Amino acid sequence: MSRAVIYETFGGPEVLELREVPEPHAGPGEVRVRVTAAGLNPMDWGIASRPEAAAQFGITVPSGFGYDFAGVVDEVGDSVTDFAVGERVYGGALGRAVADFVVVKTPTVASEALWPTPEGISDEVAATLPVAGMTAAAALAAIDLRAGDTVLVGGAAGGVGVFAVQLAKLADARVIGTASESTFDFLRQLGTELVTYGPGLADRVRTLAPEGVTAATDLFGTETAETALALGVPPERISTIAAGPNPPGGVRATGGFDAVPGAAQRITDAILAGEITVPIAATFPIEKIRDAVTQQAGRHVHGKLVITL
Repeated sequence: MSRAVIYETFGGPEVLELREVPEPHAGPGEVRVRVTAAGLNPMDWGIASRPEAAAQFGITVPSGFGYDFAGVVDEVGDSVTDFAVGERVYGGALGRAVADFVVVKTPTVASEALWPTPEGISDEVAATLPVAGMTAAAALAAIDLRAGDTVLVGGAAGGVGVFAVQLAKLADARVIGTASESTFDFLRQLGTELVTYGPGLADRVRTLAPEGVTAATDLFGTETAETALALGVPPERISTIAAGPNPPGGVRATGGFDAVPGAAQRITDAILAGEITVPIAATFPIEKIRDAVTQQAGRHVHGKLVITL
């Protein structure tokens, strides 16, 4: 037997249970990963709490929990040649990550991902990358961010935001982030100029950047996208990740599954070079999954939360 976080009904953190489950094994074309760390994302509790969100991802109850994980390959099925037993890896498994073992296909399918973990990157850091890192990369690629841009990043202090602002700086863009004042010191360390979100956002951005904004990405809802449109940013240079399939004004909806090939390696290379910092706000043992999700759902986490196994 092994352990996995399971929920039988949709709801808040209270529906999550750590259970004994049959130990999975790798079949042909699959690898099994002994999970050591699982990164949490807002989408995880969004799926577990809202049936309509779960339906968008094809998830029904009962279900496992989480997407991001890191660990060590400990079983390899027939015909697998690209991973070996003992290899450190990180990746994603939709609705199955917070568990002792995760089995994924290789090559991976749309709801899964798997990459070798580079030497010098811990499992805790690797477990934060699949959703947040890939989504940030996709959000910036969707607006063709380039050197000289002034980009407005909505939700800069969130899990995706901390990657987006740093990737934008690496692209030699000027970065203005929306956030609460309590996160300003934290975000300034990442090279971000700050404005508070809420009513009057457009006026505050105009004051900070009177020459204008050339691109924007909204990582929380629609306020930043709508503000960018009001500031005259063309819709094709505005992206959203949490506004649903029909965002306002024809701006571009995107997500981690849209990340271009090579994005993961570019992010890990930047981490190893000291060009990207991965702030881990807290780690929780798997037995404290409800506490971790409660903190995540509070929307005031500065950085990433990680479950350790």
